[in-house]
Amino acid sequence: MTVNITDKHNKSKVVRETGSAAQDPKLRAKVLGLYGLLARWDEVREEPWLQELFSIEEEERKRRSLERRIRNARIGSFKPMTDFEWDWPTRIDREAIDELFALEFLEEGGNVILLGANGLGKTMIAQNLAYDAVLRGETVRFTTASEMLNDLGMPETTTSLNRRMRKYCHPRLLAIDEVGYLSYGTRHADLLFEVVNRRHGKSTIVTTNKAFREWNEVFPNSASVVALIDRLVHRAEVVLIEGESYRKKEAEERAARKALERGKRAGARKRKEK
Repeated sequence: MTVNITDKHNKSKVVRETGSAAQDPKLRAKVLGLYGLLARWDEVREEPWLQELFSIEEEERKRRSLERRIRNARIGSFKPMTDFEWDWPTRIDREAIDELFALEFLEEGGNVILLGANGLGKTMIAQNLAYDAVLRGETVRFTTASEMLNDLGMPETTTSLNRRMRKYCHPRLLAIDEVGYLSYGTRHADLLFEVVNRRHGKSTIVTTNKAFREWNEVFPNSASVVALIDRLVHRAEVVLIEGESYRKKEAEERAARKALERGKRAGARKRKEK
């Protein structure tokens, strides 16, 4: 199992500081940045409202931290997994997906590949996994393949490329949505390979509508495709989802409802004219 030593050290440091602060009220005030309170510490140290003030400040700090991390993760709006219609796909391993939400693959530095046709909930699953990772305190970045590769493919200096590369290589979890929906040149294939290669020991989620044997169509004439797939599938959970597009089903149901409503309105007008 691969362990990110830096993340582990930082979390241990936070735990030690938090534990010490819980035992020492003055240290707790310092951790919370309540410097006005510290300046008058001898006057307020015995006040009964002090512990309640600490609790309010800590909860507010946690709330702001969570909002900032969700915003930085760029997950976007999504439906919760409670709304997922498991009966719609003709093939889906619900047990495997449920196990993914334990997030054990993060501890192992494993990858997740969600493979299936359009409109079967791959993005929804990836967004929920990313969100749960944020709630657990992990650094997360959610992006589409086109957004990331166009960002990295901008013709700038090596320094600026490395700076942009860090956006995608630093997070503990990177989710790349919609690989296979567009085709890309050799440089984009090489950039994606570089991201995956640099992220060795960290987890990456990929959603794709193309089987791996078809990735040559996504990255035509690229010599790095085989190596890219090899890096991705190493210690990866590949989840295959089959069926017809749920978005198509929703569109057909919406069209049917509107047709029914128009029929009712037309019938009401005819009755009124009589």
